[in-house]
Amino acid sequence: MPSLGAHLRSLHRLAPANKDHVSAVRVAVSVAAPSLALLAAGRPELMIYAVFGALTGMYGRNEPHQLRLRHQGQAALLLVGGLAVGVFLSVHQLHSWALVVIETVLAAAGSLFADKVALKPNGPFFGILALGACASIPTTVHWHTAVLIGALSAGFSMAVGFGGWVRGRAWQRGAAREVPALSGARRRAAWIHAARYLTAVGAAGSVGVLSGSGHPHWAMAAAAVPLAGADMPSSVYRGLHRIVGTLAGLVVVAVVLFPWTLSPLRAFPGHEAAVLAVLVIVLQFTTELFMTRHYGLAMVSFTPVILLMTQLAAPADPQVLVTERAVETLLGAGLGIVVVVLIRRRRSPGGRP
Repeated sequence: MPSLGAHLRSLHRLAPANKDHVSAVRVAVSVAAPSLALLAAGRPELMIYAVFGALTGMYGRNEPHQLRLRHQGQAALLLVGGLAVGVFLSVHQLHSWALVVIETVLAAAGSLFADKVALKPNGPFFGILALGACASIPTTVHWHTAVLIGALSAGFSMAVGFGGWVRGRAWQRGAAREVPALSGARRRAAWIHAARYLTAVGAAGSVGVLSGSGHPHWAMAAAAVPLAGADMPSSVYRGLHRIVGTLAGLVVVAVVLFPWTLSPLRAFPGHEAAVLAVLVIVLQFTTELFMTRHYGLAMVSFTPVILLMTQLAAPADPQVLVTERAVETLLGAGLGIVVVVLIRRRRSPGGRP
């Protein structure tokens, strides 16, 4: 197993590019169109639902259009489903322990679904994140309007991802993504994986509630990050990148939201919502640009995306927002790494998983 020093050195390595800018543009367009439409309609606080729907574009990045469409449809079920559950919890003011129990159970169920259909990015992370974020803010429109915004945004994202097909129009009848059947050893591994999510997400949420945090869902989402690793080294790698990337991203959030002269909000008085909306779009582009090359750099951008659109939906004290996010990330990612170490895959006599 690599040493701690090797893991720390991995924070500096940047993987080779693989047409990342193409996928980044697709995702940025998917986020920009519904977000700017809501901004023009005078409802920037609803952007959070559009952005989570638009994250559908992150899936199937290097697949042919026909297969990407199917892959993104599966991802949309996870994202819009998580969003819908979060809106339900918000409308009925189900927070604290109710949120922890429901999100934990759905994290395990989402893990089984993600493993069954082989989602890439791995695991139910973005669905969990959508659930917790939407549950934590007041729903200012009818519940079906919020869910419809997310669903329409996901549909638009799928249309953007399929748009390139117009050039070639090649449709192979019967083509399908190569996903091994969920049986035998793969089924056992999927259930162990789900047990990890149940343990890590539940523990992180419980500690978050007991500590009096106002955002236990942040710890739960952070706990899910290491679990998406394919093996022990990659799990630790993702956990460390999550921590370091999030802390660096919080510096960006502080620059934007804190009341000092460096804040871009000071440069455009009276247009703060527009500035935040544009920053969310730009930062989502850079998130996707580095998502497969360097997870930590991606988190430097993605952390502000989540916090800035949360601030649009439900303004809060920026200092409290940044402090609690830092604490919850350290707590959640740390617990996720511990669970990966404690709940390991079974190995065959030959030593293979």
